[in-house]
Amino acid sequence: MITMPLLIPLAALIISLFFYKKVKAHKLIGLFGSISLLVVAVFILTTVRSKGIMVMQAGGWAAPFGITLVIDLFSAIMLVVTAVVGVCVAFYSFTGIKEDRHRYQYFIFFHGIMLGANGALITGDVFNFYVWLEVLLMSSFGMLLIGGHKLQLEGGIKYITMNVIASVIFLAGVGVLYGQTGTLNMADLSMLIRGGSSLPYLNMAAILFFVSLGIKAALFPFFYWLPASYHTPPIAVTAMFAGILTKVGVYALIRFYTLFFHQDIQMWNIIFLVVAGFTMLVGVLTAASQIELRKIFSFHIISQIGYMIMGLGIYTPLALGGTIYFMAHNIFAKTNALLVSGLVQKKYGTFSLGKLGNLYREAPFIAFLFLIPALALAGVPPLSGFFGKFLLVKAGFDTEHYIIAGVSLLVSLLTLFSMLKIWDAVFLKHKTEYEMKVKTGNSFGFFEIFPVVLLALMSIILGIAAGYFIELSMEAGEQLMDNSYYINSVLKLRVQ
Repeated sequence: MITMPLLIPLAALIISLFFYKKVKAHKLIGLFGSISLLVVAVFILTTVRSKGIMVMQAGGWAAPFGITLVIDLFSAIMLVVTAVVGVCVAFYSFTGIKEDRHRYQYFIFFHGIMLGANGALITGDVFNFYVWLEVLLMSSFGMLLIGGHKLQLEGGIKYITMNVIASVIFLAGVGVLYGQTGTLNMADLSMLIRGGSSLPYLNMAAILFFVSLGIKAALFPFFYWLPASYHTPPIAVTAMFAGILTKVGVYALIRFYTLFFHQDIQMWNIIFLVVAGFTMLVGVLTAASQIELRKIFSFHIISQIGYMIMGLGIYTPLALGGTIYFMAHNIFAKTNALLVSGLVQKKYGTFSLGKLGNLYREAPFIAFLFLIPALALAGVPPLSGFFGKFLLVKAGFDTEHYIIAGVSLLVSLLTLFSMLKIWDAVFLKHKTEYEMKVKTGNSFGFFEIFPVVLLALMSIILGIAAGYFIELSMEAGEQLMDNSYYINSVLKLRVQ
């Protein structure tokens, strides 16, 4: 079962190759593969919660000598969230992606992204994390550049350049870490470093990983590649990138700096808090100055990542649990907001705030669908964003981190302002005489409406049933704080 998150997208990718020019077959394989992956991910989550961490040593080689696959509660939650995004993007892409892009093997790259993301989430080895990250990035390069339009190529060059640089830095960190410890198994690293061994260059490795993963997660000051590239591809691609790619970088930061980078933990907590504050502020202030929907949401991706790093910097079970809950909320709400903006663009042919207006009267259903993720991102109760921010702010006040808690509250207000700005410009404002003459596009079908409704329901359910999901997130946060269970689960075969 632990290999199924890898085997399903790999099988879907291979089968799609046998239907190279069959667009309809690619679409059906994409839908079936993504739904199957979601079913398996839910089953894994329930199994891990009831029976404990799942571990597999590939080829029977005991850790730390072989390839280890590990699914704890944190990675199981992320597998489910990632699978939900995969299902929604697959449905939306059925009619929301043009046929010529499907003929360029869009769904093959889609399965490659799911394969790389799942591999990164369940690997127990730092080098294999790098390998899966490269699978993810190569697939994203292809998906980003499908179509070859000038704006896409320009954004793609920036995206590829920064991520290649980040990968080289990551690999340098792997080399330093292995040179210092002689192992790259995460559980073994944790045991070795926790044992108090003198490792003078360990912080050098930690810095290299921080810079590399900071680029991939779009943290301040490494975020500038994201708004320069995420607004260029079709909206389904942007939504998938927002929901999966940057969050894998955040996942790695949380995993690495809670599991095995124990030296100078107080110094790193301060660094994370400072970076989180600037990431939140710069992202939300820049978003408020934009006049194009995709660019606004691109900067909000950056801003919201700051909340996740805030939880890592506070470094308590409540903060880490709040981070996990917030990650799930943000992935659903941000993906949904982008897909809704795609509906707006399809109907009116533009993402520009200045050319839109009066949608509340012309398309009230779209207005309602936008309002849910917008209010969730702003943290308005009873939607999911309120509880995620509440947990993080409470963790900040409990540990007397008043400055970062205050910054997070300010950013929440600015996010609300930004969403109200969109609401006023797109849905309430009366159109000019010129804009009234602009022809509207086609209506929407099931494959575009269903994922938007599903993601809206996820934001509502996460809020209404917050008690259950907060309890689940807190269990995962406690496992991250006390990682002895993780270590024992991975290394027990070696002890035997």
